[in-house]
Amino acid sequence: MRAVVIATPGDPEVLRLESVADPVPGDGEVLVDVSTSGVNRADLLQRRGAYPAPPGAPQDIPGLEFAGTVAGVGPGVARWAEGDAVMGIVAGGGYAERVVVHESVAVSVPDSLDLATAGAVPEVFMTAFDAVFLQADLKAGETLLIHAVGSGVGTAAVQLARRAGARTIGTSRTGAKLEEARALGLEAGIVGDESWADRVLDQTDGRGADVILDLVGGPYLAGNQKVLAPRGRHVVVGVPGGARAEVDLRELMARRGRIMGTVLRARPLAEKAELARRFTEDVVPGLAEGSLRPVIDRILPAAQAPEAHRAMERNENFGKILLSWE
Repeated sequence: MRAVVIATPGDPEVLRLESVADPVPGDGEVLVDVSTSGVNRADLLQRRGAYPAPPGAPQDIPGLEFAGTVAGVGPGVARWAEGDAVMGIVAGGGYAERVVVHESVAVSVPDSLDLATAGAVPEVFMTAFDAVFLQADLKAGETLLIHAVGSGVGTAAVQLARRAGARTIGTSRTGAKLEEARALGLEAGIVGDESWADRVLDQTDGRGADVILDLVGGPYLAGNQKVLAPRGRHVVVGVPGGARAEVDLRELMARRGRIMGTVLRARPLAEKAELARRFTEDVVPGLAEGSLRPVIDRILPAAQAPEAHRAMERNENFGKILLSWE
């Protein structure tokens, strides 16, 4: 099969389309012919040598999500059959024509969603759903602050929160992305400059946000502490701006707040399976009926993986960048 391989850690030019051995499904696993692979910031870090894949995942083939068709099943598989349309997350190896996943973490693609589009769903919608609802327990009537709202996870979080009856405020360094996010249901868009925290307080009559979905990291920590509402929950999902900053523990205590971090990639299989189950129950119906929709910035041939990485590094994209294998 073809796969995008990291020849050596470095700039986007180190990504090369090569022929590699097909994966073979083991007990309880399914083999999937991939239609599209999603591009994520974690892939950029892996390409640079800063975020190695966990043990058991390909170290030289990036990619954390896929959508495609079941091409074969391993011993003991009862849930899927050849020809089924599935999507899901992997710990690595997603930039390939074929992937192998455990049957428990694959998610059925609704009939209303074509396979190419489905590739924009798993990582961002599962991350947003898990972080905002399963981890931070966002409720109807509460306020969700989404940093980097124009990212794939950001666009998913806006829609999920809107569907749940929560209010959404989003930040972005680009005004055009805020306008596009408003079309998805974002209620208040704020440019992420030095005074963003004051404007969040203005938007909430001084109360702040009940849940903060943090896709930026260190540079926004002081502002996040300032705008965290009483009993608020601050969940850190990404740190492209930096991983270190100073925490005022007295401020956190006074607000009775919580700061938590979360990742999907390195979780045990049982946790990923439970997330897939909850996601199938709570989110897939919204994708099927059209109240939730993946936001795609562009779909590039797999051979153009270097350009996909450049575009993401330049922060050009609103929503997902996908690599096509068709």
